[in-house]
Amino acid sequence: MDVRELARWRLRTLRLAGPGFGAPEEAVRWLGAVQSQDYGPAKWSIGIRCTGVRDADLERAYAEGTILRTHVLRPTWHFVLPEDIGWLLRATAPRVQQLNAFMYRQQGLDEPVRERATDLIGDALRGGKSLTRKEIGAILAAAGVDPGGLRLTLLVMHAELEGVICSGPPRGAQHTYALLEERAPQARRLDPDAALAELTLRYFTGHGPATAKDLSAWASLTVAQVNRALDLVSGHLQRLELDGRTYWFAEPPPTRSTGPDVAYLLQGYDEYVMGYGETRYLMDTAGTARPISDRPPYTLTLLFGPHVAGHWKRTFAKDAVTIHPALYAPLTATQRKALGAAADRYARFLSRSVTVAER
Repeated sequence: MDVRELARWRLRTLRLAGPGFGAPEEAVRWLGAVQSQDYGPAKWSIGIRCTGVRDADLERAYAEGTILRTHVLRPTWHFVLPEDIGWLLRATAPRVQQLNAFMYRQQGLDEPVRERATDLIGDALRGGKSLTRKEIGAILAAAGVDPGGLRLTLLVMHAELEGVICSGPPRGAQHTYALLEERAPQARRLDPDAALAELTLRYFTGHGPATAKDLSAWASLTVAQVNRALDLVSGHLQRLELDGRTYWFAEPPPTRSTGPDVAYLLQGYDEYVMGYGETRYLMDTAGTARPISDRPPYTLTLLFGPHVAGHWKRTFAKDAVTIHPALYAPLTATQRKALGAAADRYARFLSRSVTVAER
């Protein structure tokens, strides 16, 4: 086993390679949480791991609440399942609140102000209501709570992290918020140790092989919390030693390896990119990546096999999408064909025709 084999193994664990899921909820359950601050591209992080799932299916799941979106890790938005949102917040929200403490102080949001705002938001949403962020800001202002600057963003995030609100049904192109207890009545509640254990098992099952520091970076946990978590679940995981690091995993290595000429068009915050800390470098074991200063201003990641091979952007025109790749090296004929296949798959997800721009 070497780092290149480890990178190919991750492609399988993350379900970028191998059999796809039959429903978007299955992909979210497998990964635990899917980073989604950029809502449109984030849907593709789910779609690329599924078979036959379209963008419209993701929109439907989000509208119906079978997939929710909330602040739960690092802190940024993630897609999560209704049954998981409660224990995920139990495991991570206290630490994320600590990470937010500086911004709270900077904006003059002491604990009484935050608690009052959370109560006001909860009262306004009770009874199956949903409100946009702007509407929540107006309610706070009318009650004498200043929502100016970053204050509204932080107050809404605080209410999410306290488990009071989460995503509601969209209103046209606008996102809304709803009461978590009404949007996710089936949310599982676990004690802190059980929540930490579940988070750790879910992470190493869906992201392994990975290290303790990778889990710490992904979940915003302290070293002490990660060590406690591994004590709780080590009997359910396997590990291997490589280059002085301990890698934890639940799924065995694949019997079939993913070749270097399979292309993947990833959104910029895909779990393959953002799901790791100290071992994120495995996506560049081929040594092809460029320093950020030398990269094109494209935020999406292009892989051949497990290795970053460039970046890409997309432009839309009515029922069509154009893929604009920026590659680090000239394409072989096989890679050109693989890129075309990846573009076709993305276009099917969007239900659009596709063109790959000259590169």
